[in-house]
Amino acid sequence: MPPERTNVPVKLSLPLQDIFTELRTEDELVILARGLGLLHLIANLLHFYDAAGNNLVLVVGADDQENDWLGEALAEHAAISKAPLARGLKKINTEKASVPMRVLATSLEAFIARVYRQKNKNGFLKAFSDAPEPFTTGFAPLANMLRNLFLRKASLWPRFHVSVAEALEGNRKAEVIELEVPMSSKMREIQNAVLECVDVSVAELRKSNTGLDMEEWTLDSALHRNFDVMIRRQLTPIWHRVSYRTKQIVNALTDLRGILHALLTYDSVSFVKYLDTIVTANSPAPGANKHNDSPWLFLDAAHVLFQTAKSRAYEGKLSKDLDRPLGSTTFSAELQPVLEPLPKWDVLSEVLGEIEHDAYLHPASHDGSNSTILIMCSERRISRQLREYISTMHTNIGRTSKNETSEDGPAEDKSSAGVLMRRRLRDYLNWKRSLANINKNLSLSVRDGDSGKPGISSGQQQGRPPPNKRRRVRGGGAVNSASGRVPNASVQTDVEMPDQVVSLLNEIQPTEVEDNQKEEIIIDDMMDMDDYYELYDMDDLIMIHPYDGEKDGQILEEVRPRYIIMYEPDPAFIRRVEVYRSSHAGRNVKVYFIYYGGSVEEQRYLSAVRREKDSFTKLIKEKGNMAVTLSHDKSAEDPQEQFLRTVNTRIAGGGRLAATAAPPLVVVDIREFRSALPSLLHGNSMVVMPGTLTVGDYVLTPDICVERKSVNDLISSLRNGRLYNQAENMLQHYKNPLLLIEFDQNKSFTFDAFSTGPSFTTEYGFSSSGSAITSSTSSLANPSNPKSLQHLLVLLTLAFPRLKIIWSSSPYQTAEIFIELKKNAPEPDPSRAVILGTGIDFTEASDSANGNTTTGIQSRTFNQLPQDMLRAVPGVTPQALERLIFETDNLSEVANMEVEQLDPIVGKEAARKIVGFFQKSVFED
Repeated sequence: MPPERTNVPVKLSLPLQDIFTELRTEDELVILARGLGLLHLIANLLHFYDAAGNNLVLVVGADDQENDWLGEALAEHAAISKAPLARGLKKINTEKASVPMRVLATSLEAFIARVYRQKNKNGFLKAFSDAPEPFTTGFAPLANMLRNLFLRKASLWPRFHVSVAEALEGNRKAEVIELEVPMSSKMREIQNAVLECVDVSVAELRKSNTGLDMEEWTLDSALHRNFDVMIRRQLTPIWHRVSYRTKQIVNALTDLRGILHALLTYDSVSFVKYLDTIVTANSPAPGANKHNDSPWLFLDAAHVLFQTAKSRAYEGKLSKDLDRPLGSTTFSAELQPVLEPLPKWDVLSEVLGEIEHDAYLHPASHDGSNSTILIMCSERRISRQLREYISTMHTNIGRTSKNETSEDGPAEDKSSAGVLMRRRLRDYLNWKRSLANINKNLSLSVRDGDSGKPGISSGQQQGRPPPNKRRRVRGGGAVNSASGRVPNASVQTDVEMPDQVVSLLNEIQPTEVEDNQKEEIIIDDMMDMDDYYELYDMDDLIMIHPYDGEKDGQILEEVRPRYIIMYEPDPAFIRRVEVYRSSHAGRNVKVYFIYYGGSVEEQRYLSAVRREKDSFTKLIKEKGNMAVTLSHDKSAEDPQEQFLRTVNTRIAGGGRLAATAAPPLVVVDIREFRSALPSLLHGNSMVVMPGTLTVGDYVLTPDICVERKSVNDLISSLRNGRLYNQAENMLQHYKNPLLLIEFDQNKSFTFDAFSTGPSFTTEYGFSSSGSAITSSTSSLANPSNPKSLQHLLVLLTLAFPRLKIIWSSSPYQTAEIFIELKKNAPEPDPSRAVILGTGIDFTEASDSANGNTTTGIQSRTFNQLPQDMLRAVPGVTPQALERLIFETDNLSEVANMEVEQLDPIVGKEAARKIVGFFQKSVFED
């Protein structure tokens, strides 16, 4: 522990100063409410230890954005130079996606903490989090987390803490103006339709899965972002036994939640485009006869959803007569643009006008703040949308001359989204035309491919009348199908005729005023930078910025805005404004809080606040009832007890009593540390020796080498043949090669799931939307197929009889299997394990003092994903693939080569197929 220093500057708000003082004296887990400045606390703590000197600080678990923020904050304190390692700060990034926001017993963070505490008994160890919700799931979650982190105390700081409340509220509160915006009637109708679809889907799930815990399977929970993840986690162990309809409903909940979010953030035209992508995704592939529409698309509410959404963008009776001549131009009605704007846009323009008026009446500001208007939203896409709207809201398109003047003044002073919406509709119609060309070209490609391949039923069709001329037969689905009819699907794609689309495009052609409007600049060549370069006037500036975590507080400190518009609610940003306001008592901050009343947006905001409060309440109760944690130093044990524990009592066949004081050793490939197995091996009192292995993943003994394969790796290795090469290398260098097939602990320990190919999840490399699998992956899912997973494993064992397969249901069982395999066996040599397979003689490498055991490994390693992509290209045979890998650098080079360049490598005929594949465009007519 570094000595106390009173001259270290601390730049923290009042509640964080108390936490900082507490952390200087003891190690603990700090759980802070979102938005109170967690990274500020960590940065000051790092600065304190750096100023004390002679401290190596490891930052574990922070992502790249947080690392950048900490680096900038420490640079401001002059705590580190350009080389952070020179001042004792080291950042370690871990795979946070595997265990999001939680340190489990098998996570890499817990592994690092265990090794650190095992080697260093006196060093400080502190943990931080601003997400209390993950600490409330399971049995005694707080106690388990403290045990995994080797800590004994937890410090909880919610928003309703007395010290936090007094520090943030103070004598004066920030001026907050809540603006409840009512949704339009059509938006409310769409929201009710989507909620009805969600309600029906959740009820269907509850009815078909009665054996699961369905306490949280409610409509309110379905609005949360992780609801489908929660349901999928519960269904994962029995995923291969649930019905196909259940899998479709689980996948459809993600689409329904996305529609609810898009309704409140997308404009009316972009929302219709989003719905078109959903319908297109549920449509059958070109040439396929089977429909795999989600069940919610068959509901009446889905029909209301699509029709109402379309009426917000354009109106007009669509032609349903598909038998009319394509050249006819007579229609019952033409399409007319409606272009309903978002209700928040009008409120935003009114707020900007009010701010402009207030800034004009009160221009002087002696509190250090600027008259900058800061607009906060949730996504970058919304910030671009608002930027485009604000830049064009006072532009009159010049087509409604009768409304040029009104009682409120000239029409130019009124806000209007006409320019923006007309631009969106033009882009949508052009996109729709391109989409139609893509579907037509793909259908023609499939038809041309099928025409040259006579199927089984082609012989049966000879001598029979056309399908639309046959007699209707009861039960004969394939017999009574007419070729010219539209399939009976749930929601059909738009049937606007081409002339209707052309007419609508002519209706919204850009006027002269629209042509003069500047598009958003994406690339600037900076040619006129010297003539127009100047600093922004902070008193006449509108900044639009998406919520970005801790960087929002940095923006508030740098911009010092006087007016803040929260276009979307966010509890964390509200607290950051409170921290900013309490840190600068003399600054006046006016906040406009805009939200849709009675909408899903409001309900999500209230649910987020309520969940955080309930989580802190549970943590406070658990902390009050938590048992005292007693730490025990294993190194202080009696040497005799430590010796007896390592005695091997298996004495058979006249063997002798064997004992060793050294713990078992396992050589592990460094890439395997992403999994949980190395952490479990270390937890079972094994020495884990990392190294870059060319042969195998784990070396248990001089004769036993293990190649570990998860289900994902097993599928990919069998598809591209990499597993055969790995098995051959193990057989060449080891006496007992083993193939370990390790299943996930939370998934079913069976291959039956692979037989349900049309509904397997993306975690195993199959379909994510529940659609039928028509690719080569389906061959791995069907056991009766000669290319199934079971058949390929049998072929592997026949090709390599010495290769043994180990089946493990979880990493825990794998650790127990390794312990059994290492009994009565000598320990492996790490140097020999690293050198094998590299082409270096082990005896020569051991004699050389400066021999690099990993030389040449990376030079003979190729990326597998480009190879898999090249295999799918027409004309690429296995021999051509090998030549392309050695003759070219990457896939981009192959795609841009001409026939003359590919001819010497793969031959002229294969070169023509490759070039034709890469140069074909599906957008052309």
